[in-house]
Amino acid sequence: MFEILPGFRDFRPNKCATRNYLFAHWRSVAKHYGFEEFDGPILEPLELFTKKSGEEIAEQLFAFEDKGGRKIALRPEMTPSLVRILGEQAATLKRPTKWFNITENFRYERPQKGRLRSFYQFNVDIVGEESYTAEAELIALAIRSFQAFGLSREHFYIRLSDRQLWMLWLQGFGITDEDTKGKMLSLFDKWERRSHADIEADLKKILPEQTNAAAFFQATEQLRNAHDLQSIKVLFAQYAQQNISENVDQRLEDFRLLLNELSYLGCSDFIKIDLSIVRGLAYYTGFVFEVFETGNQGRALAGGGRYDQLFEKLVGHAMPAVGFAAGDVTLTDLLEKNHLLPNLEQVVDAYLVFEPTERSVALRCAEELRQTGFSVKYTLGETKSLSKQLKKAYGDGARFVLIFTHEELLQNKVQIKRAADGETELIAIADLANYLKQ
Repeated sequence: MFEILPGFRDFRPNKCATRNYLFAHWRSVAKHYGFEEFDGPILEPLELFTKKSGEEIAEQLFAFEDKGGRKIALRPEMTPSLVRILGEQAATLKRPTKWFNITENFRYERPQKGRLRSFYQFNVDIVGEESYTAEAELIALAIRSFQAFGLSREHFYIRLSDRQLWMLWLQGFGITDEDTKGKMLSLFDKWERRSHADIEADLKKILPEQTNAAAFFQATEQLRNAHDLQSIKVLFAQYAQQNISENVDQRLEDFRLLLNELSYLGCSDFIKIDLSIVRGLAYYTGFVFEVFETGNQGRALAGGGRYDQLFEKLVGHAMPAVGFAAGDVTLTDLLEKNHLLPNLEQVVDAYLVFEPTERSVALRCAEELRQTGFSVKYTLGETKSLSKQLKKAYGDGARFVLIFTHEELLQNKVQIKRAADGETELIAIADLANYLKQ
């Protein structure tokens, strides 16, 4: 007996119905916001991902060499493919471009709750718009995509942060080396999962000798816990030693304009300023956000941000871009936990039961009903007795059971039994479709 590979899933009809339910709502929301759907190949050149994230990313991928000697990988995310596709037509690209897709992705990592090796993501991106209005639209869309499943502020909220403010924070402490800033952003991203002692130990290794690690830790803790723009401004003025106040004021004004735009879109109740969100991917350049589950055991449900430099890095064409992705695994868990998944069991419209001599009439009727738009089932194989067919029909839960007997067909009529109330009627064959519609 074969076993399924670790971190992968089978989708039996009930699970497949849930997956299709998620996809349908994602598509509906994206299209309401004017986004177009696209797709790309499941296999890409390995270099597309290593050029974006570094050679070490290969250890986290399903990467191999094909029979043509090419180094390739199953896609772990869709953003690099989006950049490749749009980069090919950068000169003629309409701006802004608003694209979305729903894709299966693969990562070779240890399976755990909420993280599998194979998973689906809802990816939404705006390319070619440099203003904060693009972030606002995406955040609004993210909120509506979760509300579409019956989730509310009781279940999730948005943690909104800004990588540019963090870069200014480092600059204010005299940290200008690009490699050091990259290491610090990585540390900020893992900050809340580390102990005080471990963080200080890392700071002593990363920070320049003239920077007091303990003082930097205390100041950064305060910034991470600041949840309004005025408090953030005060902390920069208090601790930042370099002359960056003008840049800080400009960035806080951009932040204020983004919050105003989100207010116009009716999203303010969901927004929490939270600079502890940094996002681990190195390509983010501006505002970043996460959709987060409420409660003490909350976890990230979606995340994204601005990545203005990725196009130039991968395809040589500078282009502003912002996007987010939401996964099916954590969303399904959240819906199940809050009993918000509807009954998705497929119910057939009509089950046809017939005497052996009337099989040809029943099957012609089945096809006519199917072409009219109804779902129809009947017993396959050797025709069994009416009683056995009826037992099967009732067990399948069909809305209507249509009974074809020789005696009633002499009158060109069929007996119909309604599941809703158990009532039975005789209906002319020519009127079946209209009867079912009504």
